[in-house]
Amino acid sequence: MCFGILAGCASGPHDTDNPDWAQAGSPPPPKRYGTDKEWEETAVPPPPAFSESKLLDITMPPYMSLKFGVDPSTIAITGDGIVRYVVVAHNRSGGAVNAFYEGVRCSTAEMKGYARFNNGIWHETPTPEWKRLNDMNSTYTKALAVQGLCRGDAPRASVGDMVQNMRNPVREVQ
Repeated sequence: MCFGILAGCASGPHDTDNPDWAQAGSPPPPKRYGTDKEWEETAVPPPPAFSESKLLDITMPPYMSLKFGVDPSTIAITGDGIVRYVVVAHNRSGGAVNAFYEGVRCSTAEMKGYARFNNGIWHETPTPEWKRLNDMNSTYTKALAVQGLCRGDAPRASVGDMVQNMRNPVREVQ
């Protein structure tokens, strides 16, 4: 008889203002208020200087014709949860070098390209937009996020942790 009463109570509407409503094991729904601030990206500083001699390789499939690396001195974790960095691309025989100033937002698995470096000059992206890592043609950004920048849906604890994980990868189940 008690089970019938409990089932009857559980099937009705919940009074979410009552803190005891969730005794069935469900957490209360999140509350949104007019004073809540939506996520907003912090101001993007100019691209940092980078060094080709200090690059940490991004492990890519062997069929790739380009090599990619990130200069660890350019990696920065911002207060809004973005990891910004400069990644350098060059063909395996040397030659032409391109660099990209980008940001990864681990919490949403997105990236944004801010500027491109070629012929010794940075060229800003006119209208940078967030793009899903899984929807991109190039795989180096996703590889970088998985190999060093992100731990699940958050940036690693520090730039030191990112660099350490890229130098001595510990493959985690994510």
